[in-house]
Amino acid sequence: MGNFLSMLFTTDFFYSIFRISAPVLFATLGAVVVEKAGFANIGLEGMMMVSALFGSLSAYWSGSWLVGVLAAVLVGIFMGLFMGFFAFKLRTDVILTGIAVNMIGGGGTLFLVNVITNLTEGSAMASTTSLITQKLQIPTVEIPLLKSVPVLGPIFSGHSVLTYLAFFMVFCTWFMLYKTPLGLNIRSVGENPNAAASVGVSVSGIRYIAIAFSGAMAGFGGAFMSMYYSMGWSQDMVAGRGFIALAAQAMGNGEPLGSMLSALLFGFAQALGVKVSAVGVDSNLVSPIPYVVTILGLVVFALLARKRHRKKLVVK
Repeated sequence: MGNFLSMLFTTDFFYSIFRISAPVLFATLGAVVVEKAGFANIGLEGMMMVSALFGSLSAYWSGSWLVGVLAAVLVGIFMGLFMGFFAFKLRTDVILTGIAVNMIGGGGTLFLVNVITNLTEGSAMASTTSLITQKLQIPTVEIPLLKSVPVLGPIFSGHSVLTYLAFFMVFCTWFMLYKTPLGLNIRSVGENPNAAASVGVSVSGIRYIAIAFSGAMAGFGGAFMSMYYSMGWSQDMVAGRGFIALAAQAMGNGEPLGSMLSALLFGFAQALGVKVSAVGVDSNLVSPIPYVVTILGLVVFALLARKRHRKKLVVK
C-alpha cells in the first residue's frame, strides 16, 4: 500500500490537479456570479463546447493562440447574452434556455463542424482534433526562482497561462463582488430585485452583465480545453465539466474561495482516476471517479445545508 501511495502521490500528480482543475474553476466562477445575481446558468457545458470549437478554429485560421482565446471568450459572452435575451427579454425559463444551449453545444457543434469544414462526421472530427499544433498551443510559463525550488517548483511552475489566470480570477471575482459598486448591485439584485430597482439599479442590466461574465469564464474554460488540454476539438470533449462547475459552486456555498477549493477537489478526483488508470487499473472502473465525487459532494452539501437550516429554526 505504501509503495502504491508513493507511486501515486508525486509532484506530477499534484501538478496535474491544478492543470485539470483550471477549466472547471473558470466555469465555477461564472456560476458563482450568476448565482449571486439570483439565477443559475446550467448552460455552461454548452458554452464551453461552442467556445472550444471557435477558439481552436480561430487559432488555426489566424495562426495565433491569443486570437483563439479571445475568439473563445467573445463567443462565450455572445452565448451568455443570447441566453439572457431569451430569459430576461422574452421571459423564457432560464433553465430551459440553458438546456437548449447545452443541446447546441452537444449536437449543434458537430453540425457546425460539418458546415464549416464541409467534411463528413468522421473526417470532420479527425480534422478538428489535430488543429492545434505546438505553435498554436496556449503557452506555459516557468516562474523564475520558484521553478528551481524542490517539490514546490515542479508543482506550481510550468503551467499554462490560463491555469494561472484561472486562480488569479478567484481573487478578481471576490474583489468585484465585495469591493466594487458593481458587485454590490449584483448581490442586491440577487437578494431582492424589487428593492434594488427601487433605488435605481437596472435589474435586467445587472443580470445581463452577470450572465455575460459567466459566458466569458466558460469561454476561457473552452479555450483551455481545445487549445491546451486536448490540443484540438472533439465531440463531448468538455465531458460534464460545466455541470461539475455547478456542483462546485454549490459545495463552495456560492463563494469564490470555497468554490475554488471545491473545484480543486474535483480536479483531485479526476487526476486520481487518470493516475490509477495509468498504473494498470481498468479505465472503465476509474473513469466514473470524478462524477461519483460530484454526487457525494452534493450529498454532503445538502446534509450540511439541512443541518444549518434546522439550527436556524431552533434559534428562532
